[in-house]
Amino acid sequence: MTHDMTQGRLFPLLVKFTIPLVLGNLLQLTYNAVDSIIVGRFVGADALAAVGTSNPLMTLIVLFLNGISLGAGILIGTMYGAKQYDRLKRQVSTGMVAGMIFSVVLSVIFILTAAQILKIMQIDPSILDEAVRYLRVISVGLIFTFIYNYLASTLRALGDSRSPLYFLAISAFLNIFGDLLFVVKLRMGIEGAAIATVVSEALSGVLCWIYIIRKIPILNLRRRWLTFDLSLLKLTVQYGFVSAMQQATVQLGKLGIQTIVNTMGVESTAAFNAVNRADDYAVVVEQNIAHSMTSVMAQNRGAGQMSRVRTSFRYGLYLELAYGVFSGIVFFVFAVPLMQLFTTDTEVVRIGAGYLRLIAFMYILPAITNGVQGYFRGMGDLKITLISSLINMGVRVAAAIPLVFGLHMDMEAIPWSYLIGWGAMMTYEIPYMIYMMRRHKDDTGAVSI
Repeated sequence: MTHDMTQGRLFPLLVKFTIPLVLGNLLQLTYNAVDSIIVGRFVGADALAAVGTSNPLMTLIVLFLNGISLGAGILIGTMYGAKQYDRLKRQVSTGMVAGMIFSVVLSVIFILTAAQILKIMQIDPSILDEAVRYLRVISVGLIFTFIYNYLASTLRALGDSRSPLYFLAISAFLNIFGDLLFVVKLRMGIEGAAIATVVSEALSGVLCWIYIIRKIPILNLRRRWLTFDLSLLKLTVQYGFVSAMQQATVQLGKLGIQTIVNTMGVESTAAFNAVNRADDYAVVVEQNIAHSMTSVMAQNRGAGQMSRVRTSFRYGLYLELAYGVFSGIVFFVFAVPLMQLFTTDTEVVRIGAGYLRLIAFMYILPAITNGVQGYFRGMGDLKITLISSLINMGVRVAAAIPLVFGLHMDMEAIPWSYLIGWGAMMTYEIPYMIYMMRRHKDDTGAVSI
């Protein structure tokens, strides 16, 4: 159900909108872990390593597609708030057609060049064949990944964050059921895991589309789903590409840090992989709050209600700070038990627990930076979010190098490098945010984009 977020009390609205986003991402993190457990236990360590090697690459591509969807969603939300319904319909169909074509092109590229790409990533030759087979099958599903994420982003832009959660839950349970069927029962190995993922994404995307056609009158486009507006395509590329590059930049920075950690030894690499899974439960929620802020602000900006835009940002930042403090307390107090969920190796637990206790004091910073990025996205200024992400990841990797190889701080260096990166990001973003708030302080009237 769509929701006009230009009316009503903002704080309850923001919280109500955020909860399904958070639950959806927590569900996704959990079923990804289950997927790895099934592959590791029923196929073997080599298969788990092959999946693990392919995942960073696929995560990069999926984040890029998500970025396109997020950028298009900002446009859709702004048009909805401004009640430009005819333009909104053309925007939805243009973004869908363009994104599907782009997804198919990506799939073909990865299917044809899977082996070459994995060799560039220095994959161990002993698992190359398995990784190639997995990557090729997963690549087939990119179009379904885009369809679901694009439609989910469209629903959120129209004020509905609950329905995408339902379809994500369906996808999660189908994926787990598919793993049990194809991997455990039919013993199809690593290809079975990939097929389960593709089938679950396809069904959730199709169900989401059927729901939209039947339940969202404004999006019952029928033949107009084939409408293609070149002027809106240019606008979609402008918003979507910048957002996609911002998402990709974050993942590339993570890959850079992973490369540095790999030089510290097997125990540190294992510990870093474990703390990253735990860390996601903190940072992903902060990102969800920011995405909620973006959706609420985009609609109100479209309606020209700048006072509600500023209030949405303020309430969103309160939520970010509260969750940042909560995460820090949990990670500091339960550092050892959290690590013991992943391994019984005492050295890995020691390294990981030390990392978690140190970074626990720093979660306030990503809470602030995510909130500020939510503000800029809601205001339609994605270039600043891209530049600030480049600064964050570039400074983070640059700081880690001397801390690890010069000062020999080992794993302790990584949280400090994150702190330096977040600090540099805030130094760039906050002056721009203050300037933008002052510039738009007295703005009234619907926004035309």
